[in-house]
Amino acid sequence: MRLKNIILMLILFFTFLLHPVLADDNNVLPSQTGIVNSVHYVDMENEAVQTKQVAEVKLLTGEFKGENVVLENVLTGNPYYDIKLKNGVKVILHAEDNGNGVEFSIEDIKRSGTLVWLSLIFCGLLIYVGKRKGVYSLISIILTVVLILNILRPLILFGVNPIFATLLICIASTAVTMYLVGGFNAKSTAASLGAILSLCFATVLSLITIHTAHLSGFANENSMFLYSAHPELNIAAIAVSMIVLATLGAVMDVAMSIASTINEIYLTDNTKSVKDLFISGMNVGRDIIGTMANTLILVYLGGALSLVLLSGNIDIQKFINLNQVVTEVASALIGSIAIVICVPFTALVASMLIHSYAKKAEQEKLPWEND
Repeated sequence: MRLKNIILMLILFFTFLLHPVLADDNNVLPSQTGIVNSVHYVDMENEAVQTKQVAEVKLLTGEFKGENVVLENVLTGNPYYDIKLKNGVKVILHAEDNGNGVEFSIEDIKRSGTLVWLSLIFCGLLIYVGKRKGVYSLISIILTVVLILNILRPLILFGVNPIFATLLICIASTAVTMYLVGGFNAKSTAASLGAILSLCFATVLSLITIHTAHLSGFANENSMFLYSAHPELNIAAIAVSMIVLATLGAVMDVAMSIASTINEIYLTDNTKSVKDLFISGMNVGRDIIGTMANTLILVYLGGALSLVLLSGNIDIQKFINLNQVVTEVASALIGSIAIVICVPFTALVASMLIHSYAKKAEQEKLPWEND
């Protein structure tokens, strides 16, 4: 069995082995799926709440599958909170045991079906265009998600320092992605080291920013909900973890691009020195920096577009000093700085590793690359 397959199996094994040990204890009844058979509106006398929907919902899952329940859905007039039901719409039902039986309430509309077909399109295109590399990329994506949900989340909730846990997961995700996609060779090792060094730099910079800007970490409603559920957590440290995680993908992209370029240059001309390879890597990196940094800035701006539009209603000095605004801008800038610093880090490491490994391979007559 090939070394890559053995390591992949070990990663999967330990990932799922650790999950039951680290997972948080959750005694909440699982939610169920239902479909709205009929719905009608009822006016309410309370001026604060004007209308409610009374819906007959058929349960599609769980112990009471096939039964019909009548549920109320209050409409407040606020589109952020309101769930507008229609006939034939599938809904997620919250189940709660009140001691006398299970009660259901409407939690939200079931939207996962849309995510399923979008995921199928993405996976299909990734495999069709990328072939074997696409398959390995898909596996690395799945493993990264598993690492975050099954290990990072429980570790943080278990009381482990969020920054340490995040760096650990980022290192594991980087190694898995690089070696799966690039093979077990100097190129992948150099790309991994370049990305990890950049992430460590971004972590230090994030800590300094949080401290000097007096950021609380409460950048959005999710932070407040998390604090309400787990007041023992360090929200500021989690904000640093969010910045590092958001930077991971772009940094890995840059690192692999630089390392792969230097590797191809040396394959074409093995007379080039470490200095020549470094200069070539930097030249390519300068072209990458502009587009990648711009991409990351646009990702953050796109996610904060509502906040940007709100700036027209607030004094500009107040706006640019808001905790949420500073957090978002700092995140984008730190991510972009990590991309920029990743270029020289990776170019230097890749030039040295690829050159030395190639010379060693020539002397010992080893295969140039192990895919």
